[in-house]
Amino acid sequence: MKALHGTTVISLALNLPGPAALQRLKAMGARCSKFEPLAGDPMQSYETRAYEELHAGVRVLQADLKSEAGRKLLARELARTDVLLTSFRPSALKRLGLDWTALHSQYPALNLVSIVGAPGPLAEIPGHDLTYMAEQGLVQGLNLPPTLFADMGGALLASEAVLSALMLRQKNGMGTRHEVALTDAVAWLARPRHWGLTTAKGAVGGAHAGYRVYACKDGRVAVAALEPHFAQALCAAAGLKAANMLAPATRKALEAWFAQQTRRTLDALAQRLDLPLHTLPRN
Repeated sequence: MKALHGTTVISLALNLPGPAALQRLKAMGARCSKFEPLAGDPMQSYETRAYEELHAGVRVLQADLKSEAGRKLLARELARTDVLLTSFRPSALKRLGLDWTALHSQYPALNLVSIVGAPGPLAEIPGHDLTYMAEQGLVQGLNLPPTLFADMGGALLASEAVLSALMLRQKNGMGTRHEVALTDAVAWLARPRHWGLTTAKGAVGGAHAGYRVYACKDGRVAVAALEPHFAQALCAAAGLKAANMLAPATRKALEAWFAQQTRRTLDALAQRLDLPLHTLPRN
């Protein structure tokens, strides 16, 4: 039996973080429903594949929560719900009569997990994944980040908050409110960079010769020989002895050696020597 078997979750959250969190909760066994506006979730129009994957097995209801009929439908569902997941700004929830004070008064055992852009009063400021990433110094040059770290990190924190809320309710029988800020999610993901680990001078930012991406004869190779025994095995394979992995000379020597190797040769080498290497095609 899965951990959340018998738990009912309703989501009002649109776009990516809420549906991603809901899908994780469903994977843990929760019975998941989602209310969408009559126009649907915006994601459905700009990325159908993502929408369909994130809503597989989720009961989707369409309702205008500003109308009396929509509010009544939601109220009936909330009466038998364990967790309500939202992604509205606090002022919007209040206008809908779904702020924590109103909800807790009507449904004392209901838990509320609110996904917001930033914590507290800053939750009213508009933003998206890109702006939250930029705040943490994770946007380089004019290139967009390779994935939506704030949104997906926020989904993880939201599912974590649901688990926390349910555990607390087991102790006192009362529902609790949990705020999940996407700025907090990306700040957590950015901590290795702020520690210096992934900057140019950091061990996993390029300074360590065993932890880099090199060009090879017919593509690229991602090398993660960070531990001493991996680094020693890599250097031995490349014909280097007693190499200092932080020395530029070692990086240049490995660069020259990798340039002469094919992906097939490197894949076989990784398997034979148990090395953490992964070959890639050219960009």
